[in-house]
Amino acid sequence: MKDNSLLKGTLSILILKLLADNGQMYGYEVIQKIKEVSTNQLKITEGALYPALHKLEQDGLLKTEHRKVSGRIRKYYSLNAKGKQASEDKLQQLRSFLSSVQMIVNPPNIADEG
Repeated sequence: MKDNSLLKGTLSILILKLLADNGQMYGYEVIQKIKEVSTNQLKITEGALYPALHKLEQDGLLKTEHRKVSGRIRKYYSLNAKGKQASEDKLQQLRSFLSSVQMIVNPPNIADEG
């Protein structure tokens, strides 16, 4: 995707969805999963991801765990109860929004009434 402006508005929802589906993930893993699932169409930078993760954490939607992996500390993120509910709510809102956009972008064929 050449224009990331659409992605910016949905990044938090994508993170919540990935955590809901995968349980625990660390930052780089989120970046790679988005890239993989979107077949390289969506590319997230660390500069975009980490502020979004920190915001979700500040909003009380995530819990974190630090683990030592190969001699380095890695921070894992997962949804808490509030985050699970927010994920469901925000996904429903996104689905509704996308449905409305789809009706504008690809309007249904309406036969001429005449």
